[in-house]
Amino acid sequence: MSVVVVGSLAFDTVTTPKGKATDVLGGSATYFSVAASYFAPVRLVGVVGEDFPEAHRRVLADRRVDLEGLETKPGRTFRWEGAYSADMNSRETVSVELNAFGQFEPTIPSGYRDTPYVFLANASPRTQAKVLGQMARPRFVVADTMDLWIETQREDLTALLRKVDLLVVNDHELRQFTREGNLFRGAREVLGLGPRAVAVKKGEHGSLLVSRDGVSMLPAYPVESLVDPTGAGDAFAGGLLGYLAERGQTQYSDLRRGLAYGTVVASFAVQGFSLDGFKGVDRALIEERLDRFAAMIAF
Repeated sequence: MSVVVVGSLAFDTVTTPKGKATDVLGGSATYFSVAASYFAPVRLVGVVGEDFPEAHRRVLADRRVDLEGLETKPGRTFRWEGAYSADMNSRETVSVELNAFGQFEPTIPSGYRDTPYVFLANASPRTQAKVLGQMARPRFVVADTMDLWIETQREDLTALLRKVDLLVVNDHELRQFTREGNLFRGAREVLGLGPRAVAVKKGEHGSLLVSRDGVSMLPAYPVESLVDPTGAGDAFAGGLLGYLAERGQTQYSDLRRGLAYGTVVASFAVQGFSLDGFKGVDRALIEERLDRFAAMIAF
């Protein structure tokens, strides 16, 4: 089954201890789409400026990402610049230029509206709600958010959660939203607002899945060649939801296995700048790494 993603495409400039990449392809929708495309067809809704090259479109189209929903607006594409700390566990945003993305009002193409699986990448919860209002009874909806919306649009975010099946959030954001220091209690508080499950991203410490049917924890996949963590969270979400769409099931056991696929796919993303970590990666390599991951955590 197909997946719709609504999010950003960007030119990123990233500095890490491994080097610097300037004006490379990035954005939440980009990383999610590439990750999910290993499992299911992806339909992308986003906006770029007139400076967005045809070569970038081909990168996505070659991975069976449908670009009917990609709008081109006058002006420049969204730009972001960030610099990571020595251990890559934190980063500083150096500059942000929203450009065409700043006034983006997503319009879902008519051919996308019956897509059963939906990913609402990080955006204003008001915008995310408008997107859902254009969909025709999606089977499973995943939403991401960030500290800005928790601070400025808490009521809108709370209302959105009533319509979401899975919230993907990092540990800091969960504590900020719930004002609860314990992640398990915080996740259960979110479940009380509507979602069936919460996936908590904990960076190098892995992830936590809390659902109405159980709790699961996974470590991060150990990567020796960590180059750039940018986009890892969106790749994680792409692997997870892409697997669910491929399987066509969303029971607790499916969510657990999806969490593992998301972890493994994200481990490829961090091995290079932009999409370089995915070069040469196919489904067989993902399955091979998943098997190694399963052997690591078995006891």
